Amino acid sequence: MIIVDGCRSEQHISNFANLEEVLANVMDDEKMDGRIVTDVFVNNESFSEIYPHQAEDMSCDSITSVEVRSQPAAELAVEMAGELGKVARMLESGARNVARLFREAQDADALELLQDELDVTRDFMGMVTHLRDRYLGGVDEEFLARTEKLSSLISEMSEVMESEDWVLLADLLEFEFAPLCEEWRVAGETIHRQLAGLRQQ
Repeated sequence: MIIVDGCRSEQHISNFANLEEVLANVMDDEKMDGRIVTDVFVNNESFSEIYPHQAEDMSCDSITSVEVRSQPAAELAVEMAGELGKVARMLESGARNVARLFREAQDADALELLQDELDVTRDFMGMVTHLRDRYLGGVDEEFLARTEKLSSLISEMSEVMESEDWVLLADLLEFEFAPLCEEWRVAGETIHRQLAGLRQQ
């Protein structure tokens, strides 16, 4: 049995060799145009790949049911944009915490948290850029300037890390990176309002 967004498919699991073929068939349906898969359930248990193409290794012999749930891409984009402000606030708080640890000479802990901070920042920027490019017609000059400012600051922080000047790094985090996160919080909330407005049109 294959169920897509609450509707039973006319296709049968026995027609496919593995789970990847089932999912590819579901995605090829024109009803899925403009939609993003949010959940997959196999035999009533949530499924997500632990490694690439794991679904290809799952034979349909052991599968009795596949349920796919999806959302319109634009609707999901609004939800994702709604999280941008929260993520920016978390980044600001994290930057201040890392700065404090450096000042308390807890360098190992500070460096570990800083790596997490930079990973989240990279994901955040990727999401902001994608949402603007896909739904808001790309970037404007203010956005480009803010992006360049952050990129330049991260480059400077990387150089300071290499020289192991933890006091300067703490200053950069507290007095430059954290305030920049506040600017991104405002920008993220603006993107959310713009996307929500587009959905209502």
